[in-house]
Amino acid sequence: MQSVPSLAPEVQEIFTLYEKYGHEVYGEDVTQLEHAVQSAQLAEREGYDNEVILAALFHDIGHICAIQGDKPGGKMGEYGTMSHDKIGGAYLREKGFPERMACLVENHVQAKRYLTFKEPAYCEKLSEASKKTLEYQGGPMDAEEAHAFESDPLFQVSLRMRHWDEEAKENDMPEPDLQH
Repeated sequence: MQSVPSLAPEVQEIFTLYEKYGHEVYGEDVTQLEHAVQSAQLAEREGYDNEVILAALFHDIGHICAIQGDKPGGKMGEYGTMSHDKIGGAYLREKGFPERMACLVENHVQAKRYLTFKEPAYCEKLSEASKKTLEYQGGPMDAEEAHAFESDPLFQVSLRMRHWDEEAKENDMPEPDLQH
C-alpha cells in the first residue's frame, strides 16, 4: 500500500499505523485491518455518511495505539487492549477528528454491553472472542446504565456500529482496499 498524497496528515498517519500493525490478530479469524475495512464497508453499504463510515473503520484503533506503545492499556488476555474504545476516542480527538467520530468509537463497547443486557439472545450470537472481552469490559449493563445509554444522541447509530463490529469477521475476503 502506498501513501496517497491528497490525504490529510492525520489520516495518512492512521493508514501508516494500519500498514504497520494492521496484520495483527486479536482472538478473531481476521486481522485488525480486515476487521476495520469490513466494518467500514458495512456502514457504507447501509448509506451512512463519511463520519460514520470512518468511525466504523477506526472503531478499534485503540488496539493499534496500544500495540504501537502510544497509549498504555491493560491486556484482555489474547484479545487486545482494555479500554481500547476510550483510547481510540481520545486518539481521534488528539488528531482533530470530529467529536461525533470519537464518541462513536467510544460507544461501540457500550453498545455491546447494552445489547447483552437488553437482548440476552444477542450474547449467544457473539463470537467467542467478543464473549471473552465482554467479561473484561464490565459485562452486560445494568438497568440504570442502559437507561442512560438510551438517551445518548448517538444511541441508534452506536447499535448499528456494534452489529457491524460482529459481522465484520469474515475471513478469506479479498485484500482490503484501505485507500478507498
